[in-house]
Amino acid sequence: MIREEALAAFDEQLRNTVRPGLGGGRFERVGDVIRCVSPTPDGWNGVDWSDLDETTADAAIAEQVAYFAGLGRSFEWKYYTHDKPADLPDRLRAAGLAPEAEEALMVAAVADIPLDAPVPEGISLRSVSDAAGLELARRVHDEVFGCDHGPMIAAMHARLRESPDALAVVLALAGDRPVSASRVDFHAGTDFASLWGGGTLPEWRRRGIYRAMVCHRTKLAAERGFTYLRTDALPTSRPILEKLGFTRISTTIPFVRR
Repeated sequence: MIREEALAAFDEQLRNTVRPGLGGGRFERVGDVIRCVSPTPDGWNGVDWSDLDETTADAAIAEQVAYFAGLGRSFEWKYYTHDKPADLPDRLRAAGLAPEAEEALMVAAVADIPLDAPVPEGISLRSVSDAAGLELARRVHDEVFGCDHGPMIAAMHARLRESPDALAVVLALAGDRPVSASRVDFHAGTDFASLWGGGTLPEWRRRGIYRAMVCHRTKLAAERGFTYLRTDALPTSRPILEKLGFTRISTTIPFVRR
């Protein structure tokens, strides 16, 4: 995989484009930014792409701050470290947006990831799409990440009803007990599938479950003909992803105004 080619494809196919949003969100191009407006306040509202410079950045930021304030919503400006201008983070802070934890934008060629990674003994992987299965995924996410994932799960359920091929939700089960949950989004018309979640209960970590989940979702993407996998990785998952063949091609930092 050539890093520069993958980054250019990521920007063009997944950011600089108007596409359906999670849970019925509406992506729209407004001047030099692309923003997403959720149908509900607790969905994802924010700016996913911008093409700014020193002369246009402050006005564009102010416009988005005013727009989402008018809706009475918090929003996120999803900044990547290759975005311009170079001082965009300082301008976002000056406008009242606060940075949260950075994540590594990691990409791999589907063809480079092993599809036959062993599943740990006593663990089974299962794709779920019904309310009962998604409730198990919610329970895992709530326990691992410490907040209410009900709205996110409801949005995924709606997407699965409307477009069953748009994503897959995968559980790792120890018997009947869910111990890890994740999903993969299939971006129709692009080269990319996106990996999200991958939360594993603390007592079940360091057993190879996360690795097996990545490889399982890669197999699903390969069966659908996708070229690349992308994920926003925290420090805990980066070493595993690198060993599997992922490369860090940028860094993303969410700037949030509440």
